[in-house]
Amino acid sequence: MVKELQEKVKQLFKDKKVDMVIGWRKGSLPLSSSPLFINKIEDVDNLIFDETCQNNLAVYITKDKRRLVKDGKKIGVIVKGCDARSLVLYCVEKQIKRENLVIIGVPCKGVFDKRKVMEQVDNKEVLGFSVNGKEVTIKGQEFEKTLDKFEIASDSCQSCVYPDAPVFDEFITEPRKEKPDIDEFAKVDKFEELSLDDRWKKITDEYSKCVRCYACRNVCPSCYCNVCFVDQNDPQWIGKSPEITDTIIFHLIRNLHVAGRCVECGACARACPEGIDLLLLNKKITKEIKERFGYTAGINIDEKPAMQSYCENEKQDFIMG
Repeated sequence: MVKELQEKVKQLFKDKKVDMVIGWRKGSLPLSSSPLFINKIEDVDNLIFDETCQNNLAVYITKDKRRLVKDGKKIGVIVKGCDARSLVLYCVEKQIKRENLVIIGVPCKGVFDKRKVMEQVDNKEVLGFSVNGKEVTIKGQEFEKTLDKFEIASDSCQSCVYPDAPVFDEFITEPRKEKPDIDEFAKVDKFEELSLDDRWKKITDEYSKCVRCYACRNVCPSCYCNVCFVDQNDPQWIGKSPEITDTIIFHLIRNLHVAGRCVECGACARACPEGIDLLLLNKKITKEIKERFGYTAGINIDEKPAMQSYCENEKQDFIMG
């Protein structure tokens, strides 16, 4: 599949359909990959795609990387299902013109959560890995351990309904349909069964670990404001210290900002140095949006986001009581 991907990208350059392609290359450490910006056909052979390709590459279209799309270049982006949904969202939100984007889909089988892998091998140094179907063999100095691939996959992958790009220009192999057998909100349902006091305790216990490094915001493809509300001094919305009240306000407001826009790629949770379960509230809001508005972010490029549309028969119980 990687060879087919490389040949496809080379052909796109030869046909002058792209000026740049963003993909992944092998990282400097095992279980990791790095973003790869390809401007010439000679660099295509560095392309890879496997379970280490965790980055949501759509993030390079926005934030301080907007210069990539300023001059109307045709940019190809290699995408998993969640990455493609981010690109669809950008087109809907007028961050990039669809005609300037070449979406290259690859079949995603889930990405590793390195934190889970390290727990399974007792934090021993990992030197390599191999995948055989549903099993992954982790290799290190004087040890070798075979793990269930699903168990060490990112939480976002375990509840993923759209593993492949719903919108694309090119696709390597054959795209799969939506997964109907996935209970994507199982974790949210369990959270909702808790009493209000227990919910609040879980939230405070989880977010009290936050050190306000903002890694979650920085890697989030849906967070691309020129100035984030936490960086504003006039007015100053919240304090700068990692005091629990300010910390929870930060996370709650960020969740509201990405309501109806989160593609559940899990980049935030994987980037968090404290291992906070950031997906829980994201998925909670995603569930609310889906139930109230029948909307899922990044699936239909012609559909307005939930927060930009209005329908007379929408549920109003959150207003009327």
